[in-house]
Amino acid sequence: MNAKVLLVDDAPIIRLKLKNILVKAGVTIVGEASNGQEAIEKYQQLRPDLLTMDIVMPVKDGIQALEEILAFDKNAKVIMVTAIDQRDSLMKAIRLGAVDYIVKPFEDARVVEAIGKALGQTG
Repeated sequence: MNAKVLLVDDAPIIRLKLKNILVKAGVTIVGEASNGQEAIEKYQQLRPDLLTMDIVMPVKDGIQALEEILAFDKNAKVIMVTAIDQRDSLMKAIRLGAVDYIVKPFEDARVVEAIGKALGQTG
């Protein structure tokens, strides 16, 4: 799966877990961000094919960052990473334009499936 991905989560262990899953699937990690403001800046700088975005983060949360990234690039592909108790925020993110979501704790196969689906690749 050839794609450039930006990982956004305030928890380094979550970014590391996602990175390990995606690198095994052949994805290139072009950058990481630990809050929504960093995500916006790095998205504009790196122009990844896709980003994973945590919802609850400091400075700017994932919903605010999603809105700003989509205002900058309406074709941005964003997969939200969420805890099961964040259903309202997740529904808002999907309405705003997130292409998919992954629930923590996530399984490797689900992460790869979501990335492939978002990029229009199957298998």
